[in-house]
Amino acid sequence: MKKILIIEDQPQMRRKLAMILEREDFQVAVAPNGLIGLDMVRSAPPDLILCDVMMPEMDGYGVLEHLRTQEATQRIPLIFLTAKGEWQDIRTGMKLGADDYLTKPVPAEDLIEAIEARLERAEQQKGFCADFKSATPLEKLGLSPREAEILLWVAQGKSNYEIGLILQISAATVKKHLVHAYEKLGVETRNAATLCALKLLSSQRA
Repeated sequence: MKKILIIEDQPQMRRKLAMILEREDFQVAVAPNGLIGLDMVRSAPPDLILCDVMMPEMDGYGVLEHLRTQEATQRIPLIFLTAKGEWQDIRTGMKLGADDYLTKPVPAEDLIEAIEARLERAEQQKGFCADFKSATPLEKLGLSPREAEILLWVAQGKSNYEIGLILQISAATVKKHLVHAYEKLGVETRNAATLCALKLLSSQRA
C-alpha cells in the first residue's frame, strides 16, 4: 500500500483530501504545516507528498527546497496543491523540483490521476541515480543545449506544457525540439528518450 503525506494547514481540506485518498486504498498521513511535515518525512518517508504552498511556519516552497537538497528525500514525488494558479507560481514550483501543480479545488479524479502518474514515474526511475542538476551531460548524446535542457525536464516527468512554462516558450516549440531530439537519439517515444537520459545522467553520477 502506497503512503501519501498531506501537508496542509486547513483542517477541512486535510480531512477532504485524506478521505479521497483513503477511498482509493492509500495509506494517509497528515501534517498541519511544513515544519511538522518535514519531521514526518524524516521519521517515516512517504511514497508521495501533497503539499499546500501558503502555510504558517514554513511554506511549500521551503518544504520542497529542503527535500530536494537532502539525499534521502530528493526523489520523493511532490505535488503542490494550492489556490494559487498564476503561471509564475507554477514556474517557481516546477523549477524547484515539484512534480506537479494542481489548483484548488481539484476534482477527486484529477487528483488521483496525478498521484498515480507520479507514482508510476517514480517506479520507472527506480534503479537509477540520475543527477538532474545540469543538462550539459546530455549534449554528449548529440543534442543541442536547448534539446538537452528539454530532455532533462522530460526525464523528470514534466509535460510539454510544464516545460514551456519553465523555459518560457510555447508547448509547440517544446514539441518541435523533442522531435529533433528523438531523431538524434534514434528513439520514437517519450519513455525511450527518458531512459536514454536516465542512463547517461546516472553514469555521470557514479
